[in-house]
Amino acid sequence: MKTFLFLKPDPSRGYSLLLLALRIFFGLMLMAHGLDKLSNYTELYFTFPDPIGIGKELTLALVIFGELCCSLAFTLGFLYRLCMIPMIIVMSVAFFYIHGGSIPQGELSFIYLITFILLYITGPGKYSVDAIIYKRIHKDEDEDNYDY
Repeated sequence: MKTFLFLKPDPSRGYSLLLLALRIFFGLMLMAHGLDKLSNYTELYFTFPDPIGIGKELTLALVIFGELCCSLAFTLGFLYRLCMIPMIIVMSVAFFYIHGGSIPQGELSFIYLITFILLYITGPGKYSVDAIIYKRIHKDEDEDNYDY
């Protein structure tokens, strides 16, 4: 009965499941913003800000790429840290430039920014495409010794 009620904790499994849940939640949430921008592209094209001086069209395309394409890869855990760089840049520009670094005005972009920075540091966990690729590359090594 003790072993049924009080299982030996498995921090790596729980930790990876938590990372998977965070990736799915925040990835899909950001993807919704990207889909909204893509579906309203013609209207946004005329009013979208150009904070770094590369033109409104290119800026909007890069934001859609960061919010839509990169968030899909992030959700799957594919090229995890690479795809998070545009997402972090987009949220940094949104928070610091568009909202002037004001938490009350840019609360959502601030939450995304902090979450993405923390998840960038932690890695995707073992329930990700990157972990599958890692296992295949290092198939001769002990499976439990990889650090993700």
